Amino acid sequence: MGAGRTLSAVTALLFIAGVLVILVGVVLSIGLHEVGHLVPAKLFGVRVTQYMIGFGRTIWSRQRGETEYGIKAIPLGGYISMVGMFPPARQRRRGRLFEGRPAAPPPGTVGEAVEDVVESIEAPSRARTASTGFFNTLVQDARDTSRDQIVPGEEHRAFYRLAVWKRVVIMLGGPSVNLILGVLFTAVLLMGFGVLTPTTTVASISQCIVPATQTKDTCSASDTAAPAAGTALKPGDRITAIDGTPVASWSDVTAIIRRSAGKRLDLTVAAKAGGTEHISVTPATNTVAVTDSLGNVVKDASGAIRTQTVGFIGISATEALQQQPITAVVPAVWTNVTSVAGVIVNLPARLVGVANAAFGTGQRDPNGPISVVGVGRVAGEIAANPQITITSKIASLIGILGSLNIALFVFNLIPLLPLDGGHVIGALWEGLRRSIAKLFGRRDPGPVDTAKLMPLTFAVSILLGGMSLLLIYADLVHPIQLF
Repeated sequence: MGAGRTLSAVTALLFIAGVLVILVGVVLSIGLHEVGHLVPAKLFGVRVTQYMIGFGRTIWSRQRGETEYGIKAIPLGGYISMVGMFPPARQRRRGRLFEGRPAAPPPGTVGEAVEDVVESIEAPSRARTASTGFFNTLVQDARDTSRDQIVPGEEHRAFYRLAVWKRVVIMLGGPSVNLILGVLFTAVLLMGFGVLTPTTTVASISQCIVPATQTKDTCSASDTAAPAAGTALKPGDRITAIDGTPVASWSDVTAIIRRSAGKRLDLTVAAKAGGTEHISVTPATNTVAVTDSLGNVVKDASGAIRTQTVGFIGISATEALQQQPITAVVPAVWTNVTSVAGVIVNLPARLVGVANAAFGTGQRDPNGPISVVGVGRVAGEIAANPQITITSKIASLIGILGSLNIALFVFNLIPLLPLDGGHVIGALWEGLRRSIAKLFGRRDPGPVDTAKLMPLTFAVSILLGGMSLLLIYADLVHPIQLF
């Protein structure tokens, strides 16, 4: 009884440790993401008033120079506050364009009198415009806040006054840091620990032939016996050659077997008990799942397992961690990037599946979207699982942190405000407009009034918040099951 309680306590502590590792990793990743914005912003002279990790109530902060550095209660994001994010509204007076309100004419002059008349005429119009709706208020509030942050005499330090390329560098700084972290974590995982790779050592032997199109787990008397079941081949034996051709990987073994249906093969085996044996086996024809170079099952766009008809003897491979060369890092990162991008592109349909699982009887897709809470839960289960070695646990947690940073990189590049990609698109659009105007000898159109996009920004923020709440709820009541 005491031993059982001790085991439960250890399991609980390991679970908590796994969650804490991911929590610390997420906070550091977010913090470094914001550093990626902060450093170029300061280098380019932008006044940065705040650097914050998290949202909600501030639980700790320190003022250093003109910037307040702090941590907030909810560590699920972060931000830096740069002055002058939005340009003032451009107004037309007597055929001329002004940014914001034109300078007032000297007092006691005819100009002042005319200005008073214009003010009396335009004030009701502005009042009606300002009261036309909630979204107009959002736009004007954004402009007012941006203007009020600018210290008199430091107008040149406003973000919107920077050259286009400098704004792009600042906004891409955060995602770039996440990409670098993702590459580093992936490199440590692949080169330091390796990845689980099928070896030429036999893990198990099927007793019958079961097509991949069937889901049963047991054999019946009417099923055809698997070719390997009637041989001297045993789990733990290592296949070293087939018909005299050396095999160094599981893909070498399966390639020969799959193209040899009906042809007798001579397997050279290093027996688990010692010594070398020659075992004859004739592959049968079977419908099996398509797998990639690492032995992972390949699915089509609808999620169904892809199959093929090939030679089959009924053996599976033992998996072992194998270190990968540095050349494997970039392809692995790219695969991760495209995988995250695919999830984002199909996000509406995937969220429907998440909702069905959370509020109905649907099943969670293990490759679908997941919240930070779900990631922490997965990490805890990996850390607490007694069947996983310490080395594999560490490798798994490193892999999770790498995937998280790749996800942050891709997600922040979505070209919608308030995400970094939205600011990048705004800057590039301004640069394009100015280049076209210069090319055709037209007047400089000035900065793009991104404040007009505040209604869209508000809508995107609401959608992101709703999506986060749905995923968190689903990860609490119907989490993704890995074991």
